[in-house]
Amino acid sequence: MTWSHVYDPLGSQLLSTLVALLPLVMLLGLLAFAGWPAQRAAVAGLLTALAIAITVVGMPLDAAVAAALHGAAFGLFPIGWIIVAAMFLYCLSVEAGALEVMKRSVTRLSADHRVQSLLIAFSFGAFLEGAAGFGAPVAISAALLTGAGFPALEAACLALIANTAPVAFGALGTPIITLAKVTGLDEQAISALAGRQLPFFSLVIPAWMVCTMAGWRGLVGVWPAVLVCGASFAVVQFAMANYVGPALVDVVGGVVSLVSLAMFLRVWQPRECWRYDGVAAHAAQTADVDHMHAQHDTPRTIAWAWMPWVFLSVAVFLWGLPPLKAALEGRSAAPATVAALLPPAVVAPEFSVPRLDGRVAKVPPATREPLEIERAVYRLNWLSAAGTGIIFAALLAVPWLGISWRRAGGIWCDNFSRLSVSLVTIAAMLALAFVTRYSGTDVILGLALTQSGPLYPFFAPLLGWLGVALTGSDTSSNAMFGSLQRVTAEQLGLDPLLICTANSTGGVMGKMIDAQSIVVAATATGIYRQEGAILRRVFPHSLALAALMGLLVWLQSGPLAWMVP
Repeated sequence: MTWSHVYDPLGSQLLSTLVALLPLVMLLGLLAFAGWPAQRAAVAGLLTALAIAITVVGMPLDAAVAAALHGAAFGLFPIGWIIVAAMFLYCLSVEAGALEVMKRSVTRLSADHRVQSLLIAFSFGAFLEGAAGFGAPVAISAALLTGAGFPALEAACLALIANTAPVAFGALGTPIITLAKVTGLDEQAISALAGRQLPFFSLVIPAWMVCTMAGWRGLVGVWPAVLVCGASFAVVQFAMANYVGPALVDVVGGVVSLVSLAMFLRVWQPRECWRYDGVAAHAAQTADVDHMHAQHDTPRTIAWAWMPWVFLSVAVFLWGLPPLKAALEGRSAAPATVAALLPPAVVAPEFSVPRLDGRVAKVPPATREPLEIERAVYRLNWLSAAGTGIIFAALLAVPWLGISWRRAGGIWCDNFSRLSVSLVTIAAMLALAFVTRYSGTDVILGLALTQSGPLYPFFAPLLGWLGVALTGSDTSSNAMFGSLQRVTAEQLGLDPLLICTANSTGGVMGKMIDAQSIVVAATATGIYRQEGAILRRVFPHSLALAALMGLLVWLQSGPLAWMVP
């Protein structure tokens, strides 16, 4: 028997909204203000969500429990798998001494921590977001920043702030593609409009990062590098999104930004070298010191140290290509593929979640259909998952770095043991997200924002922001709220393309505060039990950037309507 969502269970939209907010308030409140460890806060939030779903909304008990188990499984794979794989590669680099060589090579470009954050967190992070998505950019960028000498808390926060503007085009354009399927709008039109909104923020985010680190005076000292980093990415983002499509926007933009900034640093350096350790020197003196420390690192040694990360970059990019993904899932028609050896049931088995699949239905106004049945299918695509691509890169790195296979096995076990608590936390976070999704309490929150009438263009991005904060994924937020955004736009006489695209472009600002990303950042930097401190640091930035996106969308619904394709 199908159970349909109830969007006003208490007969008062205000009361229903306040009750639907409780799991999120419980999770974030305990994490940020009560000082609870992330795993305890996540479990408390999950229990609250289950209680509301069962006793207030009326979701069947077995369906609610099944939703929680479905979310926990998704948290462990593919998300947890990416984190374990990325940190394994990082630990291999530390073991072989390659990380120290990498650190010196980056310092050779510039010893200034402001510039290093642009190179690693923004440019390289954007490439990783485009190629892999999920937690890979935050995990790898935060770990590399820590290795470069950044304080762990600062590294975590900077990696989260940087992982915003590229997110809508992440994982080879998956969020945009998903939004087009859910809303029935043209994929290229959504891509083009996103490419006319996010470039403004691609210019702003690098400057925002530097201000977060060193204040306005610190920004003045490196504004040319900030401009080169942000503008090169923004120009490519606009051009690729408008004239090519969403798939390779971040991949190409990240590479162009990284190369442009690296080349620029060969002819320009900041007058003062700003570092977290308080050491400041004139650029010429810094260059001399850097040369003394780096003179023993030959180009061959530097290439040796960076090659595992080249393996990673190539692997995650190839793993994301549709033809290879189809082959690795046994869906390719080509004879010389995995499909010829292993059937899809082996390399990418799918399991209908008992008691949940086909049991829950969305109803208007959350959907344009009279009744939209929610599917609940778990895919264990172990071979085509991005984490497997990273593992492949790590296995190539073992002999390359000169590490014995026995020692690599020990590193793997130590790495897995160290991440066990984080994996449990992520599983609980995703269980909470899936319960709110299948119970419809997320839609209750979304419907509250739709009551803003003429101001709705401002609040449409905030709905996407809320969706990403709840689910940890711009793709999931688009799938969850895409139809609601279109229905609301049509009811209010607004452009559905503008409002639906705002769900994705506004959603990216919520990426830095979703619990999953915060746990990933804390894990990558080794600051366990400081998730609350990270959340308190990044929340104001997230909300401010979401409000700025809301302002842009509101202007595009009026005086800047000529920007909408």
